[in-house]
Amino acid sequence: MPRTMTLPTRLATALLGCAAVAGAAAAAPICDAHSSATAPLVVELYTSEGCSSCPPADRWLSTLKGRSDVIALAFHVDYWDRLGWTDRYATPAGTARQRELARRAGGDGVYTPQVIVDGVDRRDWRLSRAAGAVGPRIELTRDGDFVGVDVGPLPGAVRELAGYWAVVEDGYASSVRAGENAGATLHHDAVVRLYRPLPPWSAASSLQARLEVTRGNAEHPRRVVFVVTDARSGRPLQALALGC
Repeated sequence: MPRTMTLPTRLATALLGCAAVAGAAAAAPICDAHSSATAPLVVELYTSEGCSSCPPADRWLSTLKGRSDVIALAFHVDYWDRLGWTDRYATPAGTARQRELARRAGGDGVYTPQVIVDGVDRRDWRLSRAAGAVGPRIELTRDGDFVGVDVGPLPGAVRELAGYWAVVEDGYASSVRAGENAGATLHHDAVVRLYRPLPPWSAASSLQARLEVTRGNAEHPRRVVFVVTDARSGRPLQALALGC
């Protein structure tokens, strides 16, 4: 890739698929990760630098960093940019995901900060699991600039699975100069820099897919996350993060 490309531009070139890339040599040793028998909680925070009530939620999400039983995802939304401050981490894709979750829940309103734990809106930010969570096996493997996922079948009540990639980074800070948080310095972890959903597939079948994404750096550690959901309800069933 050209050296002058910015991070968002590089992430936007992410590719899904199973085709081999001729002549792609690994820049570093292959690394992998495997899902555990107990799926981690998937915690989604919908936040904005233009929202005065969001900084406490951002700080709370940062306390989850490093926990093996939680995968935290901070989706910055763009609908508060109109208040005078443009959140540089906000994406239309994050806003669209929040609206889709609201639609699935039977409503049409969205708000910030919103915490969703394993598909359930938790206004108390309580980390609790929905009953009956059963998930398939996931394996993530990095080979150079490509991360592959292998999802095993899940026979049973769930007929279709769906999933999404999320590339998240830690260690960001912004000095906000306008809007509701003017004058504040805000800190962010688990910022979703790329969100890429996959179409549903039969739960009786396995899935292999691949994402092109470079490694992170010491300043902003990067993790590649894959989340498997029940295609009908959207409830997370299994999730895995790869930090290499």
